[in-house]
Amino acid sequence: MTRTVALQIQDRLQDTYPDVLTEDALRALDALAPLNDVRREMMAARIQRRRRRAAEGERITFLDPDEIIPRTTLTVRAARDGDFDGSEIPDDLQRQWIQGTGPGAKPRAELRSSIRNVAYALLSGADGWMFDGEDALGQVSTMSLDNLRNLKLAIDRDTMFLEVAEQVAAEMNRWGEPFFGRPIVENWRSQLDFTTKIYRVRGLHLDDRHVRKGDGKGFSASIVDSVLYVVNNHRRLQADGASIVLYLPKIQTADEAALFNDILAALERHLGLAVGTIKVYVLVEQVEASFQLMEIRAALAPHFVGFNTGRWDYINSVADAMAWNRDFVNPNIDAIVMTYGYMRHYEDRVRRAVNTPDRNGRCALWQGGMEPNIPVGSEAGIGASMEKAVAGAEREQQAGASGKWVAHWKMVHIVRPVWERAGEPNQLGRAFPALKYDDEDATGLFSLEPAPRTIRGARDLISVAVQYGNAFGRGFQAAALKPADFFGNDDVLYLMEDMATGEIRLSILWEWLHKGAKLTEEDPGTGVRAGDTFTAEMFRRLLAEEYEKLRQAGNRDVHDDSKDTTLPIARQIAETYVLDEVKAPWYVDLLNINLDNEDLEVACRRIEQYMTAFRRDGTRITENLDF
Repeated sequence: MTRTVALQIQDRLQDTYPDVLTEDALRALDALAPLNDVRREMMAARIQRRRRRAAEGERITFLDPDEIIPRTTLTVRAARDGDFDGSEIPDDLQRQWIQGTGPGAKPRAELRSSIRNVAYALLSGADGWMFDGEDALGQVSTMSLDNLRNLKLAIDRDTMFLEVAEQVAAEMNRWGEPFFGRPIVENWRSQLDFTTKIYRVRGLHLDDRHVRKGDGKGFSASIVDSVLYVVNNHRRLQADGASIVLYLPKIQTADEAALFNDILAALERHLGLAVGTIKVYVLVEQVEASFQLMEIRAALAPHFVGFNTGRWDYINSVADAMAWNRDFVNPNIDAIVMTYGYMRHYEDRVRRAVNTPDRNGRCALWQGGMEPNIPVGSEAGIGASMEKAVAGAEREQQAGASGKWVAHWKMVHIVRPVWERAGEPNQLGRAFPALKYDDEDATGLFSLEPAPRTIRGARDLISVAVQYGNAFGRGFQAAALKPADFFGNDDVLYLMEDMATGEIRLSILWEWLHKGAKLTEEDPGTGVRAGDTFTAEMFRRLLAEEYEKLRQAGNRDVHDDSKDTTLPIARQIAETYVLDEVKAPWYVDLLNINLDNEDLEVACRRIEQYMTAFRRDGTRITENLDF
């Protein structure tokens, strides 16, 4: 174990990853270490706020306009009025029609194989690529460090990376020529310079797996990711005329945004960079953030360039915030699209917030949500899914988004023409009504609409949630999945799923069970009638049936080497999460404490340890138990 001034590095990884855990990076981690204590206090306050709201039946509300945003000198009113100095949008972020998302590493892969992920991303034709350090990046073994190593090699144009990129470009063209009737990579060397590189750090709620405080307590994954990416790459990026860009996930409040701003400012000071050199997008994944959009934007003002509207994490946050309200029950997950009830109100607030000018007349970017489709399947299945994907992109473009996300490189050239036809690099400053902060606006952020709630929907929730937990345990935090009943049916395409989709599926199941949800349709296979209540007995039956389908599935859909290792653990986690009277705050917590563990008995002990601590006083066990 290597010790810095304030921190410990696991298993002498500094010797194994000297190009990532550099002396410069370790000095920067030491310099930022005091902010970890603030982060821990803030996360404890977040959980206590959640517990109080659940106990008192308290809805989230807008802030008092006369309050000072913590860690700033700004009032809430000033933030809402745009009375702050926002960031200019750099040239390489002015046009971000399509951003791809995905990890820059593969689980337990040797370097030449692992770095292919980065080559696919940078040759994809996407305007930007968000290399995910969080929801889509597996955390088994040393994947978080592999991800950062691969990015550094690619940014430095290492000879090995260039050799791999040339091979990958040829493979992409072999796919693209029959699909599009043309090559999609004309000059692979110049194509590598097209895509803006963006890094998504892990959220404030997560501890790093390889770095901890000298006293053995957990250390912020947000700080580790920010430091290792920026310290190791800022010189080359700036020399190439490229921006240093991060995505910040899971922010709930303006004071959390202000803490992130302090982390970035401290890092800039440490490196001698001008304030605001690091640019950030904020993922609006938490419903509480929708009550504080302008406040979050103002708290990050020197660095902030835009918001992104995700779907799955946001649905999960709404379900979590309303867990206490028995009248709030979500429908089947496929009904909760961006035009559904509370989702529509959320998206509308985001587009109004980014188009509110600051005191210098600057607006911000809005990056639309995720397209999870992958064009692999039958001709009919691909045709229907791609038509749906393009229609979704057209809706977002017309609504005011400057671009959107795709989860696979094959989708870039399918969706990007929507913005190419529009022609404008972005929609900065498009006119929308000013944001309001009254009871009607607050109610809209929790509005439900009639939609089905069915046994078929429950099976889909269970099947994908358990599959996702299993994939996570194997190191595939981004995985192409579909419900088990559609295995072998190429008309139903696999969707690229990440941690967020696992979170919401268990969250909805918990909601249905503990609020006595009424099912809306009969189901001959189970004997359920319309109006029947979703019970624990029904959940256990469906879980057993869906689990057995996964046990019997072929290796293509459920890896054979997982069926007696991580798959039983995934089932146990899903069962515990859904049946427990106390709603766990994060599915990922239970998965994280079982990373690199394939022993069900050990997993059961760890799951019970976590739930006992959380039931007792809200303690989340977030450290690496194998450190």
